[in-house]
Amino acid sequence: MAILTGKADVSRPLEQYRPGLLRKIWDHRADYAYVLPSIAVMLIVIAYPIYYTIELSFFNTPPGLQLKDKIFVGLDNYTAILKSPVFWTVTKNTLIWTLGSTFISFVLGFACALALHRDFAGRAILRAILIIPWVISAVAASYIWKWIYHSDFGVIGAVLVGVGLADRPPNFIDSVDTVLPSLIVVNIWREFPFAMIMMMAGLQTVPDQLLRAAKVDGANAWQRFWHVTFPHVRNVSTVTILLLAVANFNSFIIPWIMTGGGPSNASHIWITHIYELAFGRQRWGVASAYSVLLFLILMSFGYFYVRALSANGQKEGSE
Repeated sequence: MAILTGKADVSRPLEQYRPGLLRKIWDHRADYAYVLPSIAVMLIVIAYPIYYTIELSFFNTPPGLQLKDKIFVGLDNYTAILKSPVFWTVTKNTLIWTLGSTFISFVLGFACALALHRDFAGRAILRAILIIPWVISAVAASYIWKWIYHSDFGVIGAVLVGVGLADRPPNFIDSVDTVLPSLIVVNIWREFPFAMIMMMAGLQTVPDQLLRAAKVDGANAWQRFWHVTFPHVRNVSTVTILLLAVANFNSFIIPWIMTGGGPSNASHIWITHIYELAFGRQRWGVASAYSVLLFLILMSFGYFYVRALSANGQKEGSE
């Protein structure tokens, strides 16, 4: 009757129209019972380690002391980190590593995706070749590139000396000035195929009718890309960049295997420095404080990643 008259039935309580969160959970209690084992596993393998890491970050854990005898120091670990010159060196390295690897990998992958989006002979073979760096094990790739960069037996050094461009093989990963750029090159070589695959998938969503119409209207290649192609792959680009940034910020294998953070902390990034503090120096409290800060940064990345996915889902739903 209320629907026919266009008036709300004020005799009913408002809670019946807008049930609260607890009410919704109670109404669907049978559904939650099915996922209860998964929730229990997540609490054990995810929630508890996070809680214990946060707790341990407020304690001092000298190497000769058992964890059960740890000493409460409050925020001293966090203040010690911020006052340490190594922290700022590692942070600068991490930013250079993350931004350089992410930006160049995305640009190179996008360029390859645009090139492979055209139909030409041998396109399938070229796609397979370009994907090889991504499917190779990161450990194996790190050891291979370590030998390629070797100052005495490396291929690059031998070629440079052979063609007369250098008097002696350069020290790519043994020099403070060149070690981080050299590692970034390896990381880009490993990651650009992922960006290429993501952007190739995004390019499939660009309507050919719009591209042909823009060409008929006199738009050149750049105008067609900027006004037609890029708006359709903007959300895919955002998701790809965020995934690359998270992976690079949390990257461990390449810098640790190839240099171990050296020389003189020139290639240490956050994750390798945390590993060295925890398992090399057994400073669990300081390493936990570092991990908490890293967790907060990655959570911020996750927030923007979820927003990008939500925007992408809303766009697909509107279409």
